[in-house]
Amino acid sequence: MAATVRVVLLGLAAALCMTGCAHTTAGTAVRSVPGIDDDSRSPVDVDTVLLEQSQMRAITGAGDDLTIIPSMDGKWPVDIGQLADTAPPQCRWYFTETQTFGPEIEEFHKTTYQYPPRGALISQGAAAYRDPETARRAFDGLTGLVDDCGSTTSGSVFVGDWTTSTDTVSTRTGDCGRDYRLKSVVLVEVTFCAFPANVPDIVVTNILANVPS
Repeated sequence: MAATVRVVLLGLAAALCMTGCAHTTAGTAVRSVPGIDDDSRSPVDVDTVLLEQSQMRAITGAGDDLTIIPSMDGKWPVDIGQLADTAPPQCRWYFTETQTFGPEIEEFHKTTYQYPPRGALISQGAAAYRDPETARRAFDGLTGLVDDCGSTTSGSVFVGDWTTSTDTVSTRTGDCGRDYRLKSVVLVEVTFCAFPANVPDIVVTNILANVPS
């Protein structure tokens, strides 16, 4: 069950998670290709709000063992149709970032890290919109998606225990989870498996500190 949960919550690392997240993905991390922000109308550059790898290593306590998964440092939302097709309609957004973050993104960047000694994964991502109203619309849409998925018989697998507030959405399933926070024109996402519960909180807090009010 634990491996299955990790596949669900970190669909972008599905191949890694299906083996229990217990091995290292070989390769060299490379600079992200150009993304959707080339003609951005957002007042915030998401690359300036995400944390450096050194910060992620310090927060997680993983040190040099925390590495970027090759090919999982991108500036485009990723949809994994093969996995989405296995989910009930209300939960397919878990594997469809274009649906998770909505159609009005101006900027996007997401990086996923692995920590093989603990079989752990963590990602940091941020989407920026042209104004706070557009960002709020995307966040409210995401809240509705989480509520709809949680109300299905498969909700315990995908979102588990979930909470929502004015600017926060959190899901927890086993030792995995996702946190979303809205601030100004930026919607932040942190996903994780096998890290202590305080780690994603610290990551989110530090990212939000970089977002202008």
